[in-house]
Amino acid sequence: MRLARTFKIAQVFFRYRLDTFLPAESIPWPIRIFLSHLALGGKPQMSRGQRLRKALEELGPIFVKFGQLLSTRRDMLPVDVADELSALQDRVPPEAPGVAERIIKQELGKAPGELFDDFEPLPVASASIAQVHFAVLKDPKNKGRAVAIKVLRPGMHAAIKKDLALLKLIAHWIERFSADGRRLKPNEVVAEFDRILHDELDLLREASNCALLRRNFPPGSARGNLLHVPEVFWDYCRESVFVMERMKGIPISDVARLAEHNIDLKKLSRDGVEIFFTQVFTDGFFHADMHPGNVQVGYEGEDHNRYIALDFGIMGTLSDVDKHYLAQNFLAFFRRDYKRVATLHIESGWVPKNTRVDELESAVRACCEPFFDRPLREISLGIVLLRLFDASRRFNVDIQPQLVLLQKTLLNTEGLGRQLDPDLDLWTTAKPILERWLKEQVGWEGLQKKLLLEAPQWAQLLPELPRLIHQKLSTPPISSPDHSNLLAQLDLLHTRQRRLQWLMGLVALAVIVTGLVMGWTLYLLYWFFKLHWGNF
Repeated sequence: MRLARTFKIAQVFFRYRLDTFLPAESIPWPIRIFLSHLALGGKPQMSRGQRLRKALEELGPIFVKFGQLLSTRRDMLPVDVADELSALQDRVPPEAPGVAERIIKQELGKAPGELFDDFEPLPVASASIAQVHFAVLKDPKNKGRAVAIKVLRPGMHAAIKKDLALLKLIAHWIERFSADGRRLKPNEVVAEFDRILHDELDLLREASNCALLRRNFPPGSARGNLLHVPEVFWDYCRESVFVMERMKGIPISDVARLAEHNIDLKKLSRDGVEIFFTQVFTDGFFHADMHPGNVQVGYEGEDHNRYIALDFGIMGTLSDVDKHYLAQNFLAFFRRDYKRVATLHIESGWVPKNTRVDELESAVRACCEPFFDRPLREISLGIVLLRLFDASRRFNVDIQPQLVLLQKTLLNTEGLGRQLDPDLDLWTTAKPILERWLKEQVGWEGLQKKLLLEAPQWAQLLPELPRLIHQKLSTPPISSPDHSNLLAQLDLLHTRQRRLQWLMGLVALAVIVTGLVMGWTLYLLYWFFKLHWGNF
């Protein structure tokens, strides 16, 4: 079976002349002679991007998803290839009738007819990993609730394992024979794809992603009014089945229908920018697959003019350090402070420490300055990112793996905004959001949050400090040393002195923090009394 699959891949490789993607000198001479005389290896009629896209489509869903991932790596691919791969569509025929029902019974212990009313046997959506059916819950607690049931396709683990093994082999040979192989890092890309695919194969993980995003955008809150995340019905969730609230919306790409339902497209575009930056910089947890098929807009009731999120298999996360540096980078971009951008890159270790700040500043300015003060229809973040990646190669910038999904999401956000409101000024819309976030992080609000976060630990440590200091100060003096042990005992004395200094510093820090907390408390009490009793 594996041999037949390998033969199929080789056949497609030769048919679409994918050998032309490799430098001729990197191909062993016998294979070069074979390709030059092969009848089906004549001069390619299509562009290289088209040939790669068609080859991936012919090889099946796993390779299509791999091509979709590659399309986000504009730091690695030429622009024409990346643009062509971004057009890949993941539309797969549904499973045979009865397959989804069998999986539901196997996972939940009961047939769909016993669990649901109005179960629709024909899926409303069908992708490479899973398909979705509509139904209505019949249990007393949730009776009448309309739901969407996501069912994993059978045999996916085995199919993915085979294709991933072949992808790893291909990546190994590309890195071995291509001069550009080490820079493109195909083995790392395949490893990243492996992780993403296996995350998508566990629908319990997807359900937990959905639940966390819903907690970040709770219904009824100011955030929840921007984005509606479906409710998860955990009693019906398993590794191969995921049941969530059924959402009614219009695909974000169907601008004509949105206009028919009086959707405010300009507001929608601004809300999209706010949702993106809120997820990234406030939560550090963001939906990383926001293509038009996964984003809808409500058209009735409370959902009118509100975003609806679907499909939570691919989510991105950022650490506090990543958020801090990214926010400062974005803000420096918006303020055109390119020297600050260059300094941040060096401080964060994204470029070598010996990089000249003025050279990096000049390169960043050349990339970004032509695109300011223009509406979104006249600029492209994709082009800005491409030029930045070209500059990054010159300065040996390390591509951060955790930022790849962020780049993909940013490009998705730009595409959605361009469809909804071509006059949107992305810089002006995003700048106050970032300024507010930085104020919350480094201003008085940020200090208060950090103090409250650390308070339980300080409450446990402070009562113990006097006893610890007393123990150190009351330690018996060192016995009279002889000449042979003098150096060892001096080292011991020096170590104890350092520990004592550290403890005294800790006490001083505790006193300062306690003073700040007391001062802040008195300040709050002052305003409390002033508001309730006036001058006193």
